Amino acid sequence: MSPAFSADDERFMRRALELARHAADEHAEVPVGAVLVLDADVVGEGWNHSIGGNDPSAHAEILALRDAGLRLGNYRFPGSTLYATLEPCVMCAGAIVHARVARVVYAAADPKTGAAGSVFDTLLSDRHNHAVVVQAGLLAEESGRLLRNFFASRRG
Repeated sequence: MSPAFSADDERFMRRALELARHAADEHAEVPVGAVLVLDADVVGEGWNHSIGGNDPSAHAEILALRDAGLRLGNYRFPGSTLYATLEPCVMCAGAIVHARVARVVYAAADPKTGAAGSVFDTLLSDRHNHAVVVQAGLLAEESGRLLRNFFASRRG
């Protein structure tokens, strides 16, 4: 699940990390960012906004998909790659499958609600009518540290 990553993969994940930092620093949200890329262009971006938006569905991945839908005038993104700083949850995994995202690259695994193999296999299920390639671990330490520091500061 973690073959070699390209320079573009790292560049797009770094952008997702910028969005995650923005979520924490500017909005006091859990630092998760997501970037949807199609044909080497960013077509959607999002960061967690559940707290400020009073919206349990406002996860970074969902907001990146919504942004792409508005920009592209479509709800499906075949051939796209979604970069997320945290392993998608079940809700996000379902939206990713319905959006026909081809590939998901995530940084840190989520040992509580991850749906790309950590806890649930939702994104990887062969029962879907659409298969998603999943690659894990790109800049995982940086993303994990960002999350750990955020939660430590909230507890501290």
